[in-house]
Amino acid sequence: MNNILSGLRVIESSAFVAVPMAGMTLSQMGAEVIRLDRLEGGLDARRMPYSPSGSSLFWSGMNKGKKSIAVDMKNPEGKELITNLITAPGKDAGLFLTNLKVKGWLDYETLSKLRSDIIIVTLKGDRQGRPQVDYTVNPALGIPEITGHEGSTEPVANAIPAWDMIAGNMCVSSLLAAERYRLRHGVGQDVEIALKDVAAAAIGHLGMIADSTLNTDDRSKAGNALYGAYGKDFLCADGNRVMIIGLTSRQWSGILKATDTTEQFKNLENEKNINLKDEAIRWKWRHEITAILEPWFKTRAVEDFARDFDNTGLTWSVFRSVKEALEFDPDLSEDNPLFKKVKQLDAGEFLVPRHPANFSKVDKTEAKGAPTLGEHTEEILGDILRLSDIEISNLFDQGVVASPNYNKN
Repeated sequence: MNNILSGLRVIESSAFVAVPMAGMTLSQMGAEVIRLDRLEGGLDARRMPYSPSGSSLFWSGMNKGKKSIAVDMKNPEGKELITNLITAPGKDAGLFLTNLKVKGWLDYETLSKLRSDIIIVTLKGDRQGRPQVDYTVNPALGIPEITGHEGSTEPVANAIPAWDMIAGNMCVSSLLAAERYRLRHGVGQDVEIALKDVAAAAIGHLGMIADSTLNTDDRSKAGNALYGAYGKDFLCADGNRVMIIGLTSRQWSGILKATDTTEQFKNLENEKNINLKDEAIRWKWRHEITAILEPWFKTRAVEDFARDFDNTGLTWSVFRSVKEALEFDPDLSEDNPLFKKVKQLDAGEFLVPRHPANFSKVDKTEAKGAPTLGEHTEEILGDILRLSDIEISNLFDQGVVASPNYNKN
């Protein structure tokens, strides 16, 4: 396959979400991504959720398409192998991605002495180097205080690690930017990103810092309402719940047309002397809008209006569990070219996504499963480090690297 990053080799030493996702993203765009794993497995080799057989579905999700070499990282010979792998020659090599940088061994100062143009992208917790995850960054920056049901005083965490996912993709863009700089100027560099800085920058970009600085009141919880415009969830007669969005003028007028409430909203505008074509006004008067729409949904099942909503071009959806989405949404099936069913060793067969982007001048990427722990150890030692069969056999015998067919994942 000729993918967009074919030929690029990236070495990854990672755990948790952001950096494994970064390596996976690069792999899905065609790069050769090699995980450095401990013999017993890394910090997330057995992380939930589990398959029925007990293997980690987190591992299989975050390591799609990568190669794995399992090494005794406490052994001096194992450390030497890892160092040689990271600094191996080649114009498309010398790229190291990590959130587990070890000072004096796997840091830029040490590795750049062995390869002067090496590029290292490191994700830290915060700018002081303290550990952070989404579940600590979010409270520190105030996000749980604006999440949850309107009127509630309890903070609500997010089930999706949004900052990790953004940081992972920022690691990708930073590594590719540094690699472009190296191509033009012939020098490597040390790139550091802090997870908390990623989140802090994002709330700055969204105007939330400016809002809290310049205005008196804190932003309050709004439940499922779309902040700054109109969007709301409604319970239907069949027990289903739907989300409907009126962010743009077109979306708003579509809601009125589909629910036949144009006259009611004209009356509201006249009574309150407001213009609901203004999205900020829709936000301010959201409770009054909901009071008009709620009875309409309460007397109708989803099947009563779904086709009309789609024909009208409304932005809406039905609330579902993931299991329900797998059953009813064709976008979560092999009808969608994004997905292919892949059999993951020790886990089972399930849908696996490829990279979502389609590049017009290169082949589409293929959805691939994750490696077993240490699966590619022998291949990497021979093909990249150019060790002989006898040298590799000795490393196996000494327990420096994972022996063939080794698998504890």
